Amino acid sequence: MGDSAYTDSDRKHLLACTVSGAFITPLMSTMMNLALMFIGDEFSVGSHDLGYVNTMFLLGSVIAMVPSARLASIYGMRKVFLLGLVITGVTSFLAMLSPGFAFFVAMRFAIGFGSAMIGVTSIAMLTYVFPRERRGWAIGINTTSVYIGLSLGPTIGGLVSDAVGWRACFVIVLALVIVSLFFVSNFRKEVTPTPEEAMDWKGSVLWSVSVFVLMFGVINITSGLAAGMVVAGLGLFLVTVWYLRRCGSPVLNLRLFGIRMFSRSSVAAFMNYGASYSVAFFMSLYLQSIGALTASQAGALMLVQPAVQVLLTARMGALSDRMGDKRILPTLGMLIVSFGVAMFLFLGTEFSLPYVVLMMLIIGVGMGIFSSPNTSVIMSSVPGKYRGEASGVVSVVRQTGMMVSMSIAMASIAVIMGSTDNLGPSTYGDFVDTIRLAFSICLGMCVVGILCSWFRGSTDEECLKSI
Repeated sequence: MGDSAYTDSDRKHLLACTVSGAFITPLMSTMMNLALMFIGDEFSVGSHDLGYVNTMFLLGSVIAMVPSARLASIYGMRKVFLLGLVITGVTSFLAMLSPGFAFFVAMRFAIGFGSAMIGVTSIAMLTYVFPRERRGWAIGINTTSVYIGLSLGPTIGGLVSDAVGWRACFVIVLALVIVSLFFVSNFRKEVTPTPEEAMDWKGSVLWSVSVFVLMFGVINITSGLAAGMVVAGLGLFLVTVWYLRRCGSPVLNLRLFGIRMFSRSSVAAFMNYGASYSVAFFMSLYLQSIGALTASQAGALMLVQPAVQVLLTARMGALSDRMGDKRILPTLGMLIVSFGVAMFLFLGTEFSLPYVVLMMLIIGVGMGIFSSPNTSVIMSSVPGKYRGEASGVVSVVRQTGMMVSMSIAMASIAVIMGSTDNLGPSTYGDFVDTIRLAFSICLGMCVVGILCSWFRGSTDEECLKSI
C-alpha cells in the first residue's frame, strides 16, 4: 500500500505508537549514564568496565538492526515493532533483577536487540505512511520524542538513583513499554513493502559476526587479543560486503550507497553521532568527580543539551520541508556541533559551570538543526519500496556512530589511564588528557561530516534505475 491507502486517523495512531516507542531507547541510555557510579559501587567495577553498560547495548542494537529492517520489510513493520517492545520489556525486567555485573551487561546487550527492532521500524513506517509534504514534520515529531527521552533521562536517572537505587530505572522503562503497547494496538494496518522477497539469513549471520568481532576488538584495544580481533573483524566485514554485493536479495542493499545523496548523507549522520555521543558518558564522570556534583545535580545540568535539541528538532523538520536547498540546515548543524566538540579540547581540571553549560548548549543547538533535516533527506532519496531498508541504514548509521564514539572513549581511557578506578584529585590531569584525546578524534570526524553534508550530491536517477 502507498501513503494514500492510510487515513488521517491511521497516521495519528501510528505517530502516537512510534513516538512512544522511540522515547524508550534514549531514555534507557541516558538514565544509565547517571546510574553508572551506583552500578559500579554495587558490583565493584571501575569506570572502564562501566563503559560496557552502554557499549554492549549499542553493539546489540547494531547487530540486530540490519536483519530487523529486512524482516520488517518482508513480514511487516508493525509485527517487528511489536516484537521489539516485548523483547525490551522482558529483558529490562531481567536486567532489573541482575545478580551480577556480567548478567547485567548481557541483558543490556539483549535490550539492544529490542531497541533495534523499535528503531528501524519507527521512521520507516512514518516515511511509508505519511505523504512527502508531511514527512519531514512527522519525522521531526518522532525525532523530538527521542530528544525528550535524552532530555529527561539524566534528570530521572539521577533522581531515581539517588532516591531509591538504579534498579528502579527499569520500572520506568517497563511502564513506558506498556504505554507503547497500548498505542500500537490502535494502529491495526500492517506495513509490508516487499512481502515477495526472501530473508537473507547468511548475510545476517555474516553481518552480525563481523560487527561483533570488529567492535569488541576496538573496545578492548589494549588487551592482548584486541589486534587479532580487529584484523579478523575487518576481514569478516570485507567478506560480508563481497557477499552482499553478489547476493540477489541481500539483507542490506549496498546498491543504495550508489546514490550519492543517500550515501553522503548517511556518512554525515555517522560522523555527527560518532563525534557527539560520548559527551554524556564523559560529562557524567567529569561532573561527579571534578565538578563534585551529586547524580541529581549532574542530571539537571546535563538537561541543557537535549532540551535545546527538543526545542529545535521539530521546527527544523518542518522548515526542511519548505526549503529548496536541503544541504543548508544539516551542514549548519554539523558546523555548530564541531565548535562544541572543539571546546572539549580546552576543558581543564578547574571546574567552570558557565563553560560547561555553553559547551553543551552549542552541541545541543547543532544536533537540533542537523538531525531531522538530514534524516528526511536520506529517506526521501530512495524509492518507496526501499524505505524500510533505508530506515534500517539510518538506524544502523546512528547506532554505529554512537558505538564508535563510546569505543573511542573507552580506548582513550585504556591508553592514557588504563581505567578510571583510581579517578581522584591526583589523576584528574590524566582524565582531562583522556577527554582531549577522545575529542581530538571526534573533531576530525566533524570535519568529514561537514564536507559530506555540503557535497552530498544528487539522487542519481541512473543509479535508482539499477537498484
